[in-house]
Amino acid sequence: MEDWAEIRRLHRAEGLPVKAIARLLGISRNTVRSAVASDAPPKYERKPAGSIVDAAEPRIRLLLRDYPHMPATVIGERIGWEHSITVLRDRVRELRPVYLPADPASRTSYEPGELAQCDLWFPPAKVPLGPGRAGSPPVLTLVAGYSRWLAGVMICSREAPDVILGQWEVIRQLGAVPKALVWDNEGAVGCWRGGKPVLTDAFQAFRGLLGCGVILLRPRDPESKGLVERAHDYLERSFLPGRSFTSPADFNAQLGGWVSVVNGRFRRHLECAPADRIAADRAAMMPLPPLDAGLLGWHRQVRLPRDYYIRLAGNDYSVHPSVIGRKVDVHADLERVRVTCEGKVVADHPRCWAAHQSLTDPAHRAAADVLRGEHRRLAAVTSPAQAEVETRDLGVYDSLCGGEGEVA
Repeated sequence: MEDWAEIRRLHRAEGLPVKAIARLLGISRNTVRSAVASDAPPKYERKPAGSIVDAAEPRIRLLLRDYPHMPATVIGERIGWEHSITVLRDRVRELRPVYLPADPASRTSYEPGELAQCDLWFPPAKVPLGPGRAGSPPVLTLVAGYSRWLAGVMICSREAPDVILGQWEVIRQLGAVPKALVWDNEGAVGCWRGGKPVLTDAFQAFRGLLGCGVILLRPRDPESKGLVERAHDYLERSFLPGRSFTSPADFNAQLGGWVSVVNGRFRRHLECAPADRIAADRAAMMPLPPLDAGLLGWHRQVRLPRDYYIRLAGNDYSVHPSVIGRKVDVHADLERVRVTCEGKVVADHPRCWAAHQSLTDPAHRAAADVLRGEHRRLAAVTSPAQAEVETRDLGVYDSLCGGEGEVA
């Protein structure tokens, strides 16, 4: 290569003739003539030595022409192959695409405001949840298709009310409503039945409040939401290492700070940061609806039992005992559990993330002790006195039987 380059320099730049170049470099004049006449650098090409499978290639082609999907092992049986199966597999791998129809993969592109991919991420880290309890609650994540804007929030459970609360929170972080949300077969969202996607009633009502569509992916199709899957990998590699958490609220606070940083980082495939695209994404999305937060979350109506506790998501919460026997309305979000009776608040507790816990308000216990004492005092005052029972003379029975003596 060096001689070739020097020959051309001497000939083109210095104007030396072939004989002078050959004499100067000590090489053949034919070599100089070839270098001057060539249009490309010299390249050594070894003559193919051939392969043991070359002789069998026509028969392999005949089999693949009729049966393009025939395995290499079956082809080996048909042609009586007695040599290395690896050599045969390599040749079949080269020839098979010639006889198969092309299956081009489309490159996915997203328009501003078109969609956002959502999923649940279960962080491999323990978060303190309550008295002596720790766990890994799910984190609902969202990635906008066009801007790649990332949002996330840890939620209490995979139950539909909590998933919907988390979905509303990440949409609020996004600042607008995408035209469609992409989900896989999450039980709280929906599933495929009879060859078609079916959303749960709760999620149907929620998407109606938002006015957006929901794209429910087929089972075992993670490639269709690759944006959010890659975001989960990024969270595990960049967010979790070196961090510790004191509570779910602390986890969400740290996650929010980290997300605000990464959304401003330059992305090579975008040639910009998500923060540079989010304005165009939001402009093409729908505005946030004037949604009353009280419509979301857990809602139920129960009659308060004598033990003055209501159960919600596996935990028991005390209620003021003055409404025992009456119907109360229970509402819970990711932070509070509130109980009302005829519009009056009779219980207000922080939401417990641990399972199988009993939360008691000291005021409720004191009120129960007072009411219990009043009930006992009232029961003692209003209880009827012991009635006297008349003792009848046994002679009455003798007269009824017709006289004295034994009755036959």
